[in-house]
Amino acid sequence: MICDLCPHSCDIKEGNLGFCKARRNVDNKILCDNYGKITAIAIDPIEKKPLKRFYPGTSILSVGSYGCNMRCAYCQNYRISMSRDIESFFMKPEELVNTALDMKKHGNIGIAFTYNEPLIGYEYVYDTSILAKDKGLKIVLVTNGMINEKPLEKLLKYVDALNIDLKGFDPEYYKRLGGNLSTVKNTISLANHYCHIELSALIIPGENDGMGNMEEMSYWISTVDRNIPLHINRFFPCYKYLQANPTPVETLLKLKNIANNHLKYVYTGNY
Repeated sequence: MICDLCPHSCDIKEGNLGFCKARRNVDNKILCDNYGKITAIAIDPIEKKPLKRFYPGTSILSVGSYGCNMRCAYCQNYRISMSRDIESFFMKPEELVNTALDMKKHGNIGIAFTYNEPLIGYEYVYDTSILAKDKGLKIVLVTNGMINEKPLEKLLKYVDALNIDLKGFDPEYYKRLGGNLSTVKNTISLANHYCHIELSALIIPGENDGMGNMEEMSYWISTVDRNIPLHINRFFPCYKYLQANPTPVETLLKLKNIANNHLKYVYTGNY
């Protein structure tokens, strides 16, 4: 049975999971195996998503599950994105929405699906988003953008903002990470027609820190919309990159200068 959610198009045998470890073939139907299974929940400043230009100064209820449809060796949240064995608890969409409503007294504006890759739990995100919008809550996705156009367009009607991780601008580099650059670019272009978007680029020394890479990336973003904010973030050693060096701050500043030639809003972070 083919899963048509993302460009991996996994052919999943009965009872088995796909590449993301969160979608399963049950009775010849692809089901969301991590539906409602919450591994992390917290109230975060909206700026932590990061979203700089979407309701600044507010907070948002942030939730995550497990699994991912990429394999970044430097993953910052690998304990939940790369594992199914982490402890979780179940929350119905109605329960999550009610929790978000209860937190409005603390400045909460909605629900952010984040921490792991939220779109592999598409059905849960979709069901919750419909209920949340009906209650006046904002919906935010923090995503790698690895989703096919048809399901994305169906979901975007209920989404207010996205932060999309643009990991580089080299198709071969994306392939090494288990991703597809063309799909991510299409996600960015499509989402920009529906809601507020911001982009993040985590800069890995020796991997995606080239000045030419940033020149191409920021120019392309400007052809979509030069008002899209770009966050250029510092990397710190983690997961399989424990022997790597943190990104030099001067590298971030040089990349920011390049991006500033094409984009109106460029930020540096993680330092």
